[in-house]
Amino acid sequence: MDISRLHVFPIKNYHPTPHALLGPGAHEMIGVSAAQLGFKRTLLMTTGLRGTGIVDEVKGIVESAGVEVVVFDGVESNPKDRDVMAAHAAYTSQACDSFISLGGGSSHDCTKATRVVAAHDGRSINDFKGPLELDNPILPPHIAVSTTAGTGSETSFAFVITDTTSGPTNHKFASFAHQVAPSMCIDDPVLFMPMPADLTAYCGFDVLAHASGAYLSILDMIPSQGLALQAIEMTFKYLPTAVGNGYDPVAREQMMYAQYIAGQAFNSAGLDCVHSVSHAMSASFDTHHGMGNGIALTRVWEHNLSANYEKFARMAVAMGVDTRSMTVPQAADAALAAASRLADDVGIPQNFTDLPDYSKSRVGQGGFPTPSATDDDVGRIALHALGDVCTMTNPRVMNLDSLGSVVKDCLVGSRS
Repeated sequence: MDISRLHVFPIKNYHPTPHALLGPGAHEMIGVSAAQLGFKRTLLMTTGLRGTGIVDEVKGIVESAGVEVVVFDGVESNPKDRDVMAAHAAYTSQACDSFISLGGGSSHDCTKATRVVAAHDGRSINDFKGPLELDNPILPPHIAVSTTAGTGSETSFAFVITDTTSGPTNHKFASFAHQVAPSMCIDDPVLFMPMPADLTAYCGFDVLAHASGAYLSILDMIPSQGLALQAIEMTFKYLPTAVGNGYDPVAREQMMYAQYIAGQAFNSAGLDCVHSVSHAMSASFDTHHGMGNGIALTRVWEHNLSANYEKFARMAVAMGVDTRSMTVPQAADAALAAASRLADDVGIPQNFTDLPDYSKSRVGQGGFPTPSATDDDVGRIALHALGDVCTMTNPRVMNLDSLGSVVKDCLVGSRS
């Protein structure tokens, strides 16, 4: 029997994305949009924006449209199960009927998870892991408003939450269902401008990890691959300027679009082990997710190169590398070199045990340990990454030994 035409994933599933408003000034439409969606009393969920004025501005815009606003600003970075349940308590006690998330992936993911809990009578979010078959598929409406160019969560049907009840160490899990996608998303580069340079860089590498992971994924989702390559090209072209001058309007707007289309790409194409490693690291050490992607990206790419030289070579072209005189493997190597150079240029740390004191860092705080590379740490983190949903679609098969090698290099090594 000829099985040459069989594939691991023969049937593709292209997932929905929400209605979106994109571009400078789009956030001024939040109130009108909320009223049109029937919001009466909404829970505005956010984190890390105290004192910036953005929360008060958005609250005022929504209230001017006749929608009451209750602010919940208790979302942590790498949102925890306790944040979800606290947000649900606020939602019910304040008799809200809808949600607005304001911020990056933490705010959006926590809000998506809270909507699931609200639709299921307050059940623990830890009951909802992995692919979801919801008993109640009707979730409260949700507008996701981004203040970072990185997450892609505003347009995806998934969320990632840290389970703090899973034993002596925390565990990060991803959940997804079509109903989880926000009702609407708003991306306005004006809201990105106050973001510090280091977080701009880290979020930019989240974009690159989304785009490259979607492109390399063994799901081989053809409708996503053009978006992924475009996002890679835009990130290499505009991220250095956005980091160097956050008030450059062109760089901020282009990174907004790169974030959005990278989010659309991975929404259906899946990701690779870059995210698996970053999820595991942040579950253990509460490190910034985008920074974790930046540290892990070149290590995972180096492991994956031989699985698909041609795709890495095409990514090199998108990165601006002149590959005309190169063989395909040489061009693939050039992609890795270009990614390492970009990481160095924008200040991605070399590893997890030599981290700078970056903006909003929680390393060593809140009961989380400082990153270390003991055998126990390496083995635990590798096991966590091996079970991550993103590992399923990595272009090269991973096992505990290969992941352990990648994890140790991320903890104490230097980029290629």
